[in-house]
Amino acid sequence: MKQLIPRRALISVSDKAGIVDFARQLSALGVELVSTGGTHKLLLEAGLPALEVAQVTGFPEGLDGRVKTLHPAIHAGLLALRDVPSHDSFLAKHQLAPIDLLICNLYPFESTVARPGVTHEEIIENIDIGGPAMVRSACKNYHHVGVVTDSRQYTQVLAELRAGGLTPSTLERLAREAFLSIARYDASIANYFCERGGESFPADLPANLELRTSLRYGENPHQRAALYLTHGHGAAGSLARAEILHGKELSYNNWLDLDAAWSVVRGLSQPAACVIKHTNPCGAAVGTTSLDAFTSAYDADPISAFGGIVGLNRVVDAETAESMAKPGRFLECIVAPEFSPEAIEILTTKPTWKKSIRLVRPSSMVTPQSGMEFRSIDGGVLVQDIDRIAEDTSTWKTASKREATAVERQDLELAWHLVARVKSNAIVLVKNGQLIGVGQGQTSRVESVRLAVAKAGEAAKGAILGSDAFFPFRDGVDTALNAGITAIVQPGGSVRDADTVAACDEHGAALILTGVRHFRH
Repeated sequence: MKQLIPRRALISVSDKAGIVDFARQLSALGVELVSTGGTHKLLLEAGLPALEVAQVTGFPEGLDGRVKTLHPAIHAGLLALRDVPSHDSFLAKHQLAPIDLLICNLYPFESTVARPGVTHEEIIENIDIGGPAMVRSACKNYHHVGVVTDSRQYTQVLAELRAGGLTPSTLERLAREAFLSIARYDASIANYFCERGGESFPADLPANLELRTSLRYGENPHQRAALYLTHGHGAAGSLARAEILHGKELSYNNWLDLDAAWSVVRGLSQPAACVIKHTNPCGAAVGTTSLDAFTSAYDADPISAFGGIVGLNRVVDAETAESMAKPGRFLECIVAPEFSPEAIEILTTKPTWKKSIRLVRPSSMVTPQSGMEFRSIDGGVLVQDIDRIAEDTSTWKTASKREATAVERQDLELAWHLVARVKSNAIVLVKNGQLIGVGQGQTSRVESVRLAVAKAGEAAKGAILGSDAFFPFRDGVDTALNAGITAIVQPGGSVRDADTVAACDEHGAALILTGVRHFRH
């Protein structure tokens, strides 16, 4: 097929960024401009010659703008096959002209839904009808019509037009990207109505994903990978949309570890830091400052922390950056709500790994109170609510004779927050606001206890323990208590809970039951 040299373009855009300059350059190339409503007014104000859609259709815009382009003069112009004589005859008989280029982006449905205080009626009025209809018509006829749905496409389209016209491969790519934009748009609307109707799991679950970037590879070099963005409540401030302030491309594993670190620290009210290796926290702590929290988290397991991913819930200041950049320390990525200019200077100039460090800044610390997570299995996808650590600790029940002290209680609450982010069977040991031992991913809970105790060493004496699920037997509890653990927090619910209570009472330890399990597979 030959290249497309458009003679007439229809412009109907909600997002008008860059449209005047784009239209001016199309006009300079001899393209006749047709536009709608506000776009037409904008072009005229810029001194550009443009027909209004009503002049083409012979029918005025009506119903407060609900009816503008839904007319045979528009869709016949988009759908007519240029190489079929009967189509040419139809256009000639009805005095219709072909439309060779459609520039169209849609009403801002997603941003409208996300606006605080928006009404259902406002949302409904931001469901675009004419736009998607035109885009579909243009895409169906992509061999003869170019369809531009994103302002980021303007530069390349103009470059090709100046070079002789839009190539067949470009026309097909533009149509593919347009169909994807329509699919995302429709998915947003469907998801809104599902949420409004209380349907957590509708019969068909619309996917609403947008490619952010292709990744070098997946978990291993032979696996392809990419990062897609989700849309909806809380998406704007999510980690996936975070700004990369410095460093080379993030890998698939980097993103997973960053998510693990961010999920730990942003849910804590005190200054907090977490060091992640292979999605599990190897160090975590709360403190009075970012420096205090980071130092304590790093020192919890400095061997494992080498090459780790660090998350903080406060600004990374110069003092914290100096600590991170100490000789012998190596960090892959740091995620935080803010980095001071001095900290950026230190981290990108001082350490030997300055070229490889990635500094990542999400735009929001807010933890969404709802949301779904997806995991693929062979031939399907599992969907569940995201596990939120949102229990009211005042409802926790003390099952032992001894109550936990105020200091123990603080550590128990931190342990409960951390253990939910550790692979089951999960055991964490916490002492004075610092994670000192972790046992994860074992097939028996007692083995996880042994690992955590061994990691903590002598520091286990006087520490507290968190378990993501109940103890099926008292052997794990006995192992912990014999190592010097003074208090335990766990869900309870085992038929042998009485044995666990008895073990704690024998050692004078406190036992708290939360009534909620936090498995992480």
